[in-house]
Amino acid sequence: MALIDKINDKTAKLGVIGLGYVGLPLAVEKAKAGYNVIGFDVQESKVKMVNEGINYIGDVVDSELKDLVKNGKIKASTNFDELESCDAVMICVPTPLDKFKQPDLTYVEASTREVAKRIHKEMLVVLESTTYPGTTEEVMQPILEESGLKAGEDFYLAFSPERVDPGNIRFKTKNTPKVVGGVSEASTKVAKALYESILDAEVFCVSSPKEAEMAKILENSFRIVNIAFINEMAIVAKKMGINLWEVIDAAATKPFGFMPFYPGPGVGGHCIPIDPFYLTYKAREYDYHTRIIEMSGEINDYMPEYVVERVMDLLNENKKCMNGAKIVMLGIAYKNDIDDMRESPALKVLEHLEKKRADVTVVDPWVAEFKWNGDTVKTVELTEELLKNADAVVVTTGHTNIDYDFVAKNAKIIFDTKNIMKNVKENREKIVIL
Repeated sequence: MALIDKINDKTAKLGVIGLGYVGLPLAVEKAKAGYNVIGFDVQESKVKMVNEGINYIGDVVDSELKDLVKNGKIKASTNFDELESCDAVMICVPTPLDKFKQPDLTYVEASTREVAKRIHKEMLVVLESTTYPGTTEEVMQPILEESGLKAGEDFYLAFSPERVDPGNIRFKTKNTPKVVGGVSEASTKVAKALYESILDAEVFCVSSPKEAEMAKILENSFRIVNIAFINEMAIVAKKMGINLWEVIDAAATKPFGFMPFYPGPGVGGHCIPIDPFYLTYKAREYDYHTRIIEMSGEINDYMPEYVVERVMDLLNENKKCMNGAKIVMLGIAYKNDIDDMRESPALKVLEHLEKKRADVTVVDPWVAEFKWNGDTVKTVELTEELLKNADAVVVTTGHTNIDYDFVAKNAKIIFDTKNIMKNVKENREKIVIL
């Protein structure tokens, strides 16, 4: 295989379509491995930043991107004609759901069509975007074969799910194991060889793209179901007067048969709230309803409303009305110590608070501003005056760079949805946990 030879001597030119949380770190790792890389994106602002060596993704090291651009190992472009020079192309574009939780493959299809116009023999095309089982073979392959070339014979086609966990200190793109499934044995072999030349991690091969697509759905369906279960346990435990966080710590002492999950104000990020519903959609084609996934989605979707109900109860106990109450939200990002707000449950908490006519101020040391209902909302500094004037403080994201002792000292009521204040020693009577 000529492409295998190019991979072995690092002369293959690689392309990455989509320069977001998945694509840019992957492009950087490819360039660091010695390849010449072109990153493609329709957003001119991203392309301009990359070409100036300006990083906008937390998991990418600023200096590494700058050096790679300076040395000519990586560049970005909005001109898809440059795909013609690429020997391998990875597609890392968004796969959102619409308001009915139906898959939107617009970006995948558009990217595939751009590749199809420039595809050539011996090219490898890999989809990394999360999707339902069958997408690679049923959606991408026919589009690519409109070129007259046959997948698995004239060119190679595979699926390899992204496994990006923003903010994860231990596992990055470089050392996270990869799953690969090609439309043919040759496709799998070439894709495996390429990833092995880039990553310091195992590349695990499966029988076809469907198994690889299903693997990613299984990973995140496992999480959404277990998070929903523990969220439901939090609701039940509250009614029974039981501290669920203490229960979880106790259960976690068992060295087998238990894995701790923790409740919160909902689920966020680019995977868990979305990926399982791709399987729900596809399963209907086979006359089956994924009841556990659908119910898990309902429970998790209810959690922001439940948080607001709890806050309203706390205000009532203190003879305060939610209408007009001054509420400080600590955190708008979807998880701790990152600025990523995709599908953040904190946004839904904010929405429910505003529906109840609360006066809400957002504090988030990782997010300076965010778009909200067509406006730009600036987050504010955490001050003694802000806390003392607030009727309640709601911890919606467990950022570790907030002084929670300071919060406990100055706030009147604190509803902690993340149990991040568990180590606060003084003024604990002010703290109520989810």
